[in-house]
Amino acid sequence: MKKKFFFLRKKYLVLSFACLTVIGGLVYYYFFSSFSSEDKTTFVYIDNDDDIDSVICKLRPHSSTHAMKGYTTLVRHSHYAEHIRVGRYALEPGVSTFNTFRYIKNGIQAPLNLTVPSVRTAERLAAVIGKKLMADSAAIMEAIKNKEIQKELGFDSVTFAAMVIPNTYDIYWTTTPEKFLKRLKKEYDAFWDSDRKGMAKSLGLTPIQVSTLASIIDEETANDEEKPAIAGMYLNRLHIDMPLQADPTIKFALKDFSLKRIYNSMLSVKSPYNTYTNTGLPPGPIRVPSVAGIDAVLNAEHHDYLYMCAKEDFSGTHNFARTYQEHLLNAAKYSKALNERGIK
Repeated sequence: MKKKFFFLRKKYLVLSFACLTVIGGLVYYYFFSSFSSEDKTTFVYIDNDDDIDSVICKLRPHSSTHAMKGYTTLVRHSHYAEHIRVGRYALEPGVSTFNTFRYIKNGIQAPLNLTVPSVRTAERLAAVIGKKLMADSAAIMEAIKNKEIQKELGFDSVTFAAMVIPNTYDIYWTTTPEKFLKRLKKEYDAFWDSDRKGMAKSLGLTPIQVSTLASIIDEETANDEEKPAIAGMYLNRLHIDMPLQADPTIKFALKDFSLKRIYNSMLSVKSPYNTYTNTGLPPGPIRVPSVAGIDAVLNAEHHDYLYMCAKEDFSGTHNFARTYQEHLLNAAKYSKALNERGIK
């Protein structure tokens, strides 16, 4: 009798273990195996218009059939359908269905690398950022133009470009335009640390003035190695109260950066940005300055050049001169090259 009891007990234990193993396998198969069916990380974007059906439709192409069944089971036994959270969510290979559901349900987003570029206009900046964030370019532009936001940040429409430090930042897709601008201000404050502020002060400039000069230099050349020499030339002019006579400021005043040549008739345009008729720096940057441009000003070359002219080989670099007579020779060579190429 005892042998029969122990035999039955052993049989039931084996059956129970087998059942538990099967159940455990099914639980793992549906809930704890990889949700993503792809071999690289993909992203799903859930916005304000999504309901549970559209969320499932967005997820399905990236998952296996059994993982999707597990996901929908978790949805049915939760309140997620009534509390959908917008965001950009990563679907990583190897991350379980349960954890994928938990991340999306709790709004645990994956940040994106947002590259803030050096651009000429606020409209262009808004267009670039609007392609990366949930907010569109119109909403971003509205925030940029908002005078209350500008005042809170310590800038205005004239100096706003100086606040933008081109770099790549980790940021959430759902970041609002106002929070995005506050993030730019935070990065500006971090960039302009005591060392950089001290360097600017030694030049007799404020950070905004450094950015203003850097923006002109960025328009003069894309050659970062030459920028400190150009910065030195403009600083020499500032120190003797000589007009900067920077052609890019004329283009800015005329609102036409497509101009290939600047003629004498353009130099009388009435604008505070006309550095031919006004001495000193313009009121603010003529574009978002690059970090290379800013650092070129802070680390300007020490020399005695007062003039420069684009080289006649169209290399994007310049011939520098100490005297006006030398400059006229350089200008004649460049003018001849323009005429030979039919550039007007």
